Amino acid sequence: MTYNHPHRFYCGVDLHARTLFTHVLDAKGKTVFEQDLPADPAAFLTAIKPFRKDLVVGAECMFAWYWLADLCEDHGIPFALGHALAMRHIHKAKSKSDRIDAGKLAAMLRGGLFPLAYAYPKAKRQTRDLLRRRSFFVRRRAQLIAHVVNTNTQFNLPPLAKKLTYKANRTPELLDRFTDPSTRLMVSADLALVDHYDEQIAELERHLVKHARVDDPVTFGLLRTVPGIGPILGLTLLYEIDAIRRFPEAGNFLSYARLVRCEHSSAGKVKGLGPKKVGNAHLKWAFSEAACLMIRAVPAVKSWVQRQERKRGKRKALAVLEAKLGRTAYHLWRKQVPFDLKRFLKG
Repeated sequence: MTYNHPHRFYCGVDLHARTLFTHVLDAKGKTVFEQDLPADPAAFLTAIKPFRKDLVVGAECMFAWYWLADLCEDHGIPFALGHALAMRHIHKAKSKSDRIDAGKLAAMLRGGLFPLAYAYPKAKRQTRDLLRRRSFFVRRRAQLIAHVVNTNTQFNLPPLAKKLTYKANRTPELLDRFTDPSTRLMVSADLALVDHYDEQIAELERHLVKHARVDDPVTFGLLRTVPGIGPILGLTLLYEIDAIRRFPEAGNFLSYARLVRCEHSSAGKVKGLGPKKVGNAHLKWAFSEAACLMIRAVPAVKSWVQRQERKRGKRKALAVLEAKLGRTAYHLWRKQVPFDLKRFLKG
């Protein structure tokens, strides 16, 4: 999808943490402003003031785009967020600088070639970022537990009888396995950090569930009617998708969630498939987890997957179930209806 709306002026911004090179073109393609500015709202507004009557601002998606998008929204200026992976006119150029990049961004806006990314709305953006931070903490917690288990194996000690994931199994007696004082201190530090992560993660989850029940309680409840989708996966879907209406068809959504790969063809011949990692990694993870949990929870789904495995193999069967779950979540959200197992198995 590209930005394709006519304006009197087109502003390309090569955005950095402390600076933004600003290039403004008029409707005929003539440069009317070009300057490297400090990343300051007042400086930017002053620079574009002569062109404010009918101006669109475009910037590439990088970590500092939030404040610029919010500034444009607050002042009623159309803002286009560029998809970084699709900016081939910039990244593959022979010559590259802030001045050149800003000019190309403005020219792509004017020519209708500006590839759009989703500018996540300000209202729920911080909650989504908090959810992603929670996932980061969970991964770090898992690394600490894995390090304790690996340390136990390193000294060829008897296997741990119980999973350290649960706090009740992380007893002080665990340290008695290790005779070296330095090793004991290392394992003790790992377990202390795991306990601290548990507290932080639980606090974040309470906050996130509370916000979900305010932002969109109906959809959150409907998503959780799907076997395998609990509070965390429901939150992930709710905040990573944001608005299901932005996907006109189920196929668009499946592509965005990395559940299908697009075909590359030329002259009637298939040349290959598109890249695996274009799309939302958080949604791909959520549907992969939901598929495994659904197989475990619903015997009928487990039987269905086993039939698919005999036809396609285990890996492909799981991929088909993930795509089926994605399509189900799409229609469930759009139609605002609960999950129907019979219909799911027939589809």
